[in-house]
Amino acid sequence: MNFEHLIEINDASLPDLQPLTRSQLWRGLVIRAEKPQLSVIGLDDCRILERGDGFLKRELRFGHLQVRDRVRLMPLQSVTYETEASGEMAASRLIMAIEEPWPERLFVRFTYADAFGPAAGAMDQFYDEHRKQAYLFADIDTIATIRRLASEGLLAEEDA
Repeated sequence: MNFEHLIEINDASLPDLQPLTRSQLWRGLVIRAEKPQLSVIGLDDCRILERGDGFLKRELRFGHLQVRDRVRLMPLQSVTYETEASGEMAASRLIMAIEEPWPERLFVRFTYADAFGPAAGAMDQFYDEHRKQAYLFADIDTIATIRRLASEGLLAEEDA
């Protein structure tokens, strides 16, 4: 299944919405990778197994399910999550890319892909539609968490 959507970060038509800088948005996406407990529902534990120049290797635990992934960080541009296949799940990828088509007009493009082919039957299509909705709600929550962290002063420019 492939799924992609955009979330607008700085919407001029919403004057009560505190705008974020690209640096604040980036720092929030990095915090999501380093401390996913802040925004990933159902996550019991996250261990960073390795940290290198522009990447993390993590192990996440959701109840009895353990997931390993590699997170690639392209500063101020994108965060890519590549989840390893396991007995319980197929390999998958999530890219969170910052887009700025006009100055200070920020968006995040969320792109999901997994090793499953196109939905074969009605039940597969039904399941995929529910996954897409879950991804969308999780991504909205991610941006809400970043906004909260920014409002608490935890994404200050000097910390980026």
